[in-house]
Parts: sequence; C-alpha cells; structure tokens
Amino acid sequence: MNNKTKKITVIGMLSAIAYIFTLIGHFVPITFNDFLKYDPKDAIIVIAGLALGPAASLVISVVVALLELVTISTTGFIGCIMNIISSVSYACIASLIYKSFKSLKGAIFGLILSSMLTVALMLLWNYLVTPLYMGIPREAVESLLLPVFLPFNVIKCGLNTGLTLLIYKPCVKAMRQAGLLQKEGSSNTEKSKISLGITVSSLILIAIMVILYIVLNP
Repeated sequence: MNNKTKKITVIGMLSAIAYIFTLIGHFVPITFNDFLKYDPKDAIIVIAGLALGPAASLVISVVVALLELVTISTTGFIGCIMNIISSVSYACIASLIYKSFKSLKGAIFGLILSSMLTVALMLLWNYLVTPLYMGIPREAVESLLLPVFLPFNVIKCGLNTGLTLLIYKPCVKAMRQAGLLQKEGSSNTEKSKISLGITVSSLILIAIMVILYIVLNP
C-alpha cells in the first residue's frame, strides 16, 4: 500500500473504533447529573490526530458524529453539531500543537490546552444553545453551568487525556507493526522509563477524575 492508502485505512479503522466507543457509551452509559453522557471516543480521535495530523481528527470527528446522528442519537442535528465542535476543539487543537512541537512535552501541553479550551467552549455552547433545543429558560441553564456543566466537561477532558496518554503508545506500536504507520528507531532504556512515567501519570489522572465523578455526581 502507498502512504495515501495507508492513511485512509488508518482513518477508517480509527473511525470504526471511535464509533464502537460511542456505542459502548450509549448502551452502557456513564451519566453525570442523569442527563450528561460520557463516552471515550475523543481519546481515539485525538490519537488519530497525534499520529496522522489534525485533518485526520477532523475527518473522524465528522464521520463518527454523523454515524451517531443516523443511528443512536436522541439529540438530533444540534447534538451532532455539538459532538463535532467538542471533538474538534479537543482533538484538533491538541494535534495542531503536537504538529508544531513534536515531543512528549508538546503532546502533553497540547492535551492540557485543548482540554481547557474545550471546557470553556462547551460552557459557552451550553449557555447559548441548550435553552433552544431543550426548551428550558436560559436562567435554568445558567444555574447549571458551574455545578453541572463545568465539572462534567473537566472530568470528561481529564478522562480522555488520561486514556490518550495510556493507550497512545500501544495503539501506534500496533499500527507500526501492521505496516500502517512509519516505524521509529528501536526504544532505549530512557524511553522505557518515560513510558513507565507516562503510564503511572495517566493512571493517576484517571483515578483523580473517577474520584471527582463519584464525589460530584449527585
């Protein structure tokens, strides 16, 4: 396969995995305040962006959101747009920063910054749009912004960041072994120590987010 065919193959494969994650989140829901649902698809979408570039994240975000719209969505077209905005703001910003600073620090900084921007963007979106498609007064939404929408989006982005850092290397390694991505040089002891540190840090982050979910979810 040439490089273009390989890239299309990887995008298609990761789109399918992201959609499966969406299905899991739909049929085995992790809810916050009984109406906000978490699914881990954005971790797969940002992995695509880190491995293939921001355009891959954009394509997968749109494809998965459209698949969700025509299969399992209960929020209609507005929910589809919200899915795309949320995934693109998180995955594309992180991968854009990583594209400019291709290092572990660049990836971590990108994930942190994209998480912050996504949280802020989702608060603005909920303030402006939620009253329109849920048919509730804006004042009611305002009262939910800090106690509900803010912690949900912080936990969501935190879990996605922890999951991304945890599974990125294994995913990329598997794709390289399958010949779908360009191989790197052999790993050394320093890289192994870094990988161990990232694994421990990602597990700690996930644990913190789970504790926050248990404490803050009424």
